[in-house]
Amino acid sequence: MGDARLAALAERFWRFECRETPLAAILAGQPTEDEIVFRESAADHARRDAGATDMLDALAAIPAEGLDDQDRATRILLERELRAIRDLYAVQAHLRPWLLPAGPDFNTVFFANSSAIADSAGAALYLDRLSTIPAFMADIRANLAAGHAMGIRYPRAVLEGAAANTRGMIAGDAEHLPWYGPFKRSAAGGQVGVQAAGERALTLIRDEIVPAMAGYADDLTGALSAGARESLSCCDTPGGRAYYETFVRHFTTTGMTPDEVHALGLDEVARLERALDALAAEAGHAGDIAGYRTFLTSDAQFVAESPDALRATLESLCKRIDKRIPAYFGRIPRITYGVETMPAALSANMPPAYAQPSPADRSAPGIFWASAIPAKCPSYMHVALAVHEAWPGHLMHIALMHEQDGLPEFRRHGAVKYTACVEGWALYCEGLAAEMGLYQTPHEHYGRLEMEMWRAVRLVVDTGIHWFGWSRDRAIAYMAERLALSAETIAGEVDRYAALPAQALAYQIGNLRIRALRARAEAVLGDRFSHRGFHDAITGVGAVTLPVLDDLIGAWIDREAAMPQAAAA
Repeated sequence: MGDARLAALAERFWRFECRETPLAAILAGQPTEDEIVFRESAADHARRDAGATDMLDALAAIPAEGLDDQDRATRILLERELRAIRDLYAVQAHLRPWLLPAGPDFNTVFFANSSAIADSAGAALYLDRLSTIPAFMADIRANLAAGHAMGIRYPRAVLEGAAANTRGMIAGDAEHLPWYGPFKRSAAGGQVGVQAAGERALTLIRDEIVPAMAGYADDLTGALSAGARESLSCCDTPGGRAYYETFVRHFTTTGMTPDEVHALGLDEVARLERALDALAAEAGHAGDIAGYRTFLTSDAQFVAESPDALRATLESLCKRIDKRIPAYFGRIPRITYGVETMPAALSANMPPAYAQPSPADRSAPGIFWASAIPAKCPSYMHVALAVHEAWPGHLMHIALMHEQDGLPEFRRHGAVKYTACVEGWALYCEGLAAEMGLYQTPHEHYGRLEMEMWRAVRLVVDTGIHWFGWSRDRAIAYMAERLALSAETIAGEVDRYAALPAQALAYQIGNLRIRALRARAEAVLGDRFSHRGFHDAITGVGAVTLPVLDDLIGAWIDREAAMPQAAAA
């Protein structure tokens, strides 16, 4: 049996989190105490900081000695969650919220896209929740204004890109906007109560949500643009260096410094350049990697004719991937997923694809969202993108986390806060796809290495921008020299790194750690190593830091090695 005091504190923290970040509760299929979806006022953040302080005091009274592996992990992770609340409040992160590519406006779209309406009661609840969005946007605008008054300035490119995203979201009639989507998708649309709620939702979207979003966009290009920076580094703001160091620790879940991350990135870029040179030679471009990249970016054969054609191609690919899953995984989720096209207005400043996990109550499928700009998603990248975003990457990984009912709730539903674990797994899956036989041409193999190079380049460029003060032009040039990506995609990526300091560091650092664990398992277990066993162990630990992943998978390897040969087989 586990430690009862720790279990009680973990449950207390989960109830606290469900109240303070209601979207987490909604996605976990948990009831909320009211209809509010986002709590982001200054008072909300102060209250969270005080609550985290109280729970840290309670945790200090529970010694780590004598705890089993899982309880020790829970204690470490609980302390990490509580300290993160305090650390982010200390650097006043709420006064400089992320704006691009997924800002507060996009978070409301994510909520809408994750919602399902099954009956009249569900329609009424969704409508009530929708009605709280204007107040949420008012809180965000107040936080931004307070930060601006303190001297916090955003890069001009970030403000302009974020405002363009928002204005794109609200372009068109209310019935075609994402907040109305749950009514259009509902199988209960014929019920009188659902129809009536839908009519009220159209009025709410048109008269309240759209004006709230427009006001936010106006702030970005109006009052907040006064003194906007041409530089990209968050360190060029009050308290910026501490802010960046905090987020480096937060996203990598390690003690690495920005200098160490930058050095690792340079080493990884050099390693991958050698691998890409070899692959270019295999594709008929020996000694001419630049020429090969020009061929990939200019030949029309790699670009779908339309967004619909791109979506259809990815749907077919996903079914081919699904066929291979049971050979490599013993545990498969009970939920399914689909492929959809992003709204055209969002695609310019979004990555080629992203994952929207299914809610934990399986009320809606996961969605693999693909760009509406086919040139951003060339065919040689399709396999790597699909295994990263869908199965066995994000959509499968997070669905499996939700099903780990033996873990504390905050470990089952905390994926978004453990980027290195979650993104590291998805990037590992890109390499696994080679073992699964999914890459069928040298160009697709190049696409896999290109995607890994992309993540390695991020280690250099993110730290280059924020820690070493690189200009936008220098960051773009560094990426353009090493990646077969369109100029538009590279510019969008650089703006993303400027807008989300340190987030992009998590991918390759997590990938390298999981690969190292895989190598350790193979070395210790030899012929007894099993893909299915290793992958089930990784996906079964929930959302964790990389050091905790080391501990838990290390313990799994030791248990497997200690099993008699017959039992292990």
